[in-house]
Amino acid sequence: MMKSRDNNKVLKDSKIYAIRIIKFYQYLVEVRKEFILSKQVLRSGTSMGANIRESINAQSTLDFISKLNIALKEADETEYWLELLYETDFINKEQFQSLYNDCGRIAATLTNIILTTKKNNKLT
Repeated sequence: MMKSRDNNKVLKDSKIYAIRIIKFYQYLVEVRKEFILSKQVLRSGTSMGANIRESINAQSTLDFISKLNIALKEADETEYWLELLYETDFINKEQFQSLYNDCGRIAATLTNIILTTKKNNKLT
């Protein structure tokens, strides 16, 4: 389990991503005047990091895995909202790809941590 915030790459990456999402939300609301989907992507995009942060103080290995699975679900949801924003022309291809790819990298890291933890604890 991840016990420290120091040198925790996925935690740092998810926080940087959350900050990007907050700024993205501000752009969507102030410039694009989009108020519904923007709130959804804000919620899910910042929730990823919150759940990763919670996993640091997990009560057990199963709780740790559960918290990371929730973060992974939030990443998937974030990708969905980004797809909708792109496909409805609220954001351009460059904005979409940048946020979508970074979200995918965090999701891939989470998947790797979950699978490795399960394997190391004989939970598969």
